[in-house]
Formats: sequence, structure tokens, C-alpha cells
Amino acid sequence: MGIVAGLDSSPDFTRIVVCDADTGAVLRQGYAPHPMEGAESGGRPSDVDPQAWLLSLGEAAGGGLLEGVQAIGVSSQQNAVVPLDSQGNTVRPAMVGGDKRAQVAAADLVDALGGREAWAQAVGCVPQAAQPVTKLRWLAKNEPDAAARTAVLLQAHDWLVWQLLGRPVRRTTDRGGASGTGYWSAATGGYRPDLVELALGHQTMLPEVIGPSDAAGTTPEGLLISAGTGETMAAALGLGIGLGDAVVSLGASGSVMAVHPEALVDQSGMITSLADATGMHLPVVTTLNAVRTLRGAAELVGAADLEALSDLAMKSTPGSHGLVMLPYLEGERTPNLPHTAGTLAGLRRESMKPEHFARAAFEGMLCGLADALDVLRGRGVDVRRIFLLGAAAELPAVQSAAPALFGAQVVVPQPADYAAIGAARQAAWALGVSQGTLDPRNPPAWQGAAAQVLDPGEELAVGQAVRQQFVSVREQTHPGAFRA
Repeated sequence: MGIVAGLDSSPDFTRIVVCDADTGAVLRQGYAPHPMEGAESGGRPSDVDPQAWLLSLGEAAGGGLLEGVQAIGVSSQQNAVVPLDSQGNTVRPAMVGGDKRAQVAAADLVDALGGREAWAQAVGCVPQAAQPVTKLRWLAKNEPDAAARTAVLLQAHDWLVWQLLGRPVRRTTDRGGASGTGYWSAATGGYRPDLVELALGHQTMLPEVIGPSDAAGTTPEGLLISAGTGETMAAALGLGIGLGDAVVSLGASGSVMAVHPEALVDQSGMITSLADATGMHLPVVTTLNAVRTLRGAAELVGAADLEALSDLAMKSTPGSHGLVMLPYLEGERTPNLPHTAGTLAGLRRESMKPEHFARAAFEGMLCGLADALDVLRGRGVDVRRIFLLGAAAELPAVQSAAPALFGAQVVVPQPADYAAIGAARQAAWALGVSQGTLDPRNPPAWQGAAAQVLDPGEELAVGQAVRQQFVSVREQTHPGAFRA
């Protein structure tokens, strides 16, 4: 079929991969950081001129990188809102990222609709500070003039696709991107304009949600542009996950997502019901404490880095000599314990050694993620294989404990930009459908990610005993924390 490109515009950089449309083999790559101004010390700015994304894109595509490419897919950071006026110009810089400014706005919105349950029923998620719907509420309260001039709402990937197409009258998005906004329901497949009005004070134009294999359009030069999607959905497409697969991401905080045939409405608000980039659903459960638990433990025992902490933990044994850590250092979202702190239980004279504490930190982190997995399993999500992502997935202490604690085969893919690869796969799909060579219901079958495969094997019973030890301490310390 030729060659296609996937473009991933993350919060910090643009990465482009050019792939063989039939096999997915990466032929060449480009990279450029975003030109950033006004970043807070040690952090990212909350407001970004979207032109920075275009400048970075142009730089990443330099040197003839896109020569011969027939189609492009765009993946981009989620939770970035680009408010436009009626002429298509930005009303203010894009509102991006975690945006702690909007925490009060999130609580306001939850109350305004009648509580967490009402939001879960309406759009499959409860407003968080980062979400577009919450940012609109903040805008209405803090910049009423800008809010009043906002006539069109786009997310980052919608805006980039629109720019690549030459700013046509038609503006599009996909199910994956739309499902993270807080004003589109994955269950019904439709917008809730009333929630935009609740947040912003008036309704706006919203991009048309097109199908996973549809093209958004063709550039003036004849390049086909696919629907695009959010980074999470693109990474899932790039990894090639399907039914029976879950992805556990180890960042400072953690997340667990899985492919499921239907949207899950969760009254507790623990599940965020996203759509994926293939027509299926992608329920996500997040924890606030993953690698930050390991970093804190490393500081406490004087380990130089996480590799040293892992080496120390490997000198202990499963169960950490009875030490159990509930790693709720920042409070916790799963279970919903926002104001709690961490707990260390099972202290005995013989367990008071650095290696046992180090092991307890790894087991506590993984058991917290296993709790998140169990939220999905409890709702009928089939989990037979778990993809483990993030730099910490390479640590021996993680790899030795995870399969038995999760009770499933664990796959550790080689590091790659799976969001860009997923965007390229979507481009190949749209190209194939437009040429009549691919089924609009099934993405092209590309070679899977190169990976290590770890099975629980004989360790399963031991791992499940450690997991039960964690659950017992959690239930004693926070009784009924997981009751819906």
C-alpha cells in the first residue's frame, strides 16, 4: 500500500514515525521539542500557544521526512482545549495538562449536575481538574470575556488535523478524543451540549465525531489525513492490544486500562469510560501512587536510584517478611481516599531491614495497581494479558513480582513511541479503506511490539498470598473502601 506517517504531539515534543503501510515496520523518524515560553519553574505551562505545536511539527518533519508519504495520522496530548472565535482564531492560548487552577471548578461542576453519580450516568466520568469540561468552567469564572467569545471548541489533535487540512469549514474529531472531554458520552456515542453550556455559560460548535477508519480529509497536496485520536488511544492501537488485554502504566501515578466491547458506567467514579480508536471501549482506572512510592522509598533507605532500590528489594523475599505498605502517599483515587496517608503494617524486629522495606514498597505499588485491575475485573472486563509500560517496568523487582501479584501473563514491550506508531496505523487503515483494500471494521494487522513475556508460573500461589496480605491490611485500615 505504500508508506504512511504517524505524528504524536505530546506536551513537550513532536515525534513522527514513517511506517510501511502493510507491515508497520518503522522506516524513518523525526523529533523536535516544542518551543516553550513561560513554563513554571520545574513544571509545564498551563497555557500554550498552539502555534508552538505547528512549529515543532514543521521542524520534526524537516529534511524530507514525509517524502512519498500517502497518509498521516495525528495523535496528541489529551485534555488540551483550544477555544476558537467565530473566525477560527484562538480566543486565548490553549489550556493544557493537569491544570490545578481548575480544582475548584471541578467540584463546582460535580455539584451543579447533582453529584458524581449524575456525571457517571451522563458521560461515563466524573469531572477532574484536567478535563476540558472543567477548564471551560474555569474559563467562564475567571476570563468571562474570553468565554463569551468562544464559538468553537477543539482539542489538540482536532486543531492539528484542521490546520493540516488547510482550516476547512468542516472540523472533525474521533470517539477516543471526544470521550475524554466530559461532554461526550461513550455509552450513547453523542455529545451533551447541555454540559458545555453548564460549564461555559453558552453552547458552542463542536467537531463532528467521525468513525475510526474514516478520513478527516485530504490536504491541498493530496495527502490523506485520518481521524486522529488522543495519545492514550493511539498508544493502545500502536501496541496492538485487543480483547483480553490490559495496559498498566507506571508513571509517578499509575493507570490501568483494558479493551472492552461496551462502555462501563461506574457510579463510584473510579472508572473513566473512554472510547478507543477502533470502535471498542477503553475503561481506565487511575491510582495516584505508583513510581512516586518507589522514589520516596529510595530516599528513605538511602538508595541512589530506583535500580539500587530494586537490587535491595531483590535481597528480600515475597511478602517482605510480613511488612505491608499501603502506598497512599498523596491520598488515593482508587480506592477513593483523597485525604488519607500511607500505612506501613507488620513491623517486627526481624522485618526492620532496608531490603524488606524496599520490597514492601514494590509490592505495595503493584498491589495498589492490582486493586485497580480488580475494579475492571469486577465489572466483567476480561484480563488475560497485561502490558506493563514505563521506565520502572524494566526493574527486576517489578518484573519478578508483577506476574504473580497481577495473576496474569505480563508483557514488557521494548521502549518505542507507541502513540506515533498507533497514529501511523490509523493512517494506514484510513488509506486502505479509501482504496478499498481494508475492512473499515478492522485495522491493518501490523507486527506486534517486540517484548519480554513473563508468566506467573509456580510463583502464582505465593503472589496471591502476598496480595491477600495487602488486601487484609487495607480492609482493616480502610474498611469498605471499595464499596460502590
